[in-house]
Amino acid sequence: MPLSDNKKIVENSEELIVTLRKIFGKNPGVRPAHAKGLLLEGTFTPTAEASSLSSAPHFKRASTPVVARFSNASGFPQLPDTDKNSIASGFAIRFQLEETPRRVHTDIITVASPFFPVKNAEEALGFFGGVADGTVEQFVATHPAAARAVTAPKKFPVSLATQKYFGIHAFKFVNAESAETYIRYRFVPKAGEKHLEDEDVKTKPDGYLFDALPGIVETGSIEFDIVAQIAEQGDVTDDATAIWPEDRKIVKLGTVSLNKIKENNEAEQKHIIFDPVPRVDGIEPSNDPLIDLRATIYLLSGKDRRAA
Repeated sequence: MPLSDNKKIVENSEELIVTLRKIFGKNPGVRPAHAKGLLLEGTFTPTAEASSLSSAPHFKRASTPVVARFSNASGFPQLPDTDKNSIASGFAIRFQLEETPRRVHTDIITVASPFFPVKNAEEALGFFGGVADGTVEQFVATHPAAARAVTAPKKFPVSLATQKYFGIHAFKFVNAESAETYIRYRFVPKAGEKHLEDEDVKTKPDGYLFDALPGIVETGSIEFDIVAQIAEQGDVTDDATAIWPEDRKIVKLGTVSLNKIKENNEAEQKHIIFDPVPRVDGIEPSNDPLIDLRATIYLLSGKDRRAA
């Protein structure tokens, strides 16, 4: 995972990390956002349709081992699962393609909302800077996408395994015939989407979401269908705030089955750095400027985390 050679991206990334630390405090060894998490292991099994859209190796194999991380939405690692600020949780998955002669992998990073508040580094600095200094309401008032993301209804899930997750960026699939298709990822829970009323959450323990995961995989597995929302001509592919119509075609790419909590979990979470850039044949990033920005933030903050 190379560092961007664009000095402006690096500077903006460093400033955003500092800003997030102002919001959530300095917590050595943890992420500046999505700080609380748990790693699980499992497998991905593709559909035949997946390889017709992309020549990526994990779409052509019978199955691929994966490591996945559920996370909260906050930079506070001790924030209770019952806090509203935890709701827009994250889910990242790594497809482990090769171990030798060198490790090769590709990742997907998603959140539990299709709405993102900003579309570029300048807006990100304005939004999170506003959160840090108490002026975010002024930013939201002049940025409709931020207002939509902030005011969108948010429900507590029954479980992290009963929540849908959305990829906010578009990616370009390229198949064996060089045909190109722009997509956005979604993870759809096989157990169905299930949520709690706010009154019910008041009776839940602080760790009701993350503490339940070991018990789920002891007796079964956590399963998600990975689907692709297919862009049509005219759909914006370089703006994370641009929502595609819900009538766009959905193609099932495969199923993820998670059946084990990863050993040495805290140390492994500290070490792993998920990468928003695919870096694999058959999947290319769109021109969304946030992809490189997020990759740089993850790499820089990941190096800090490992050194802590």
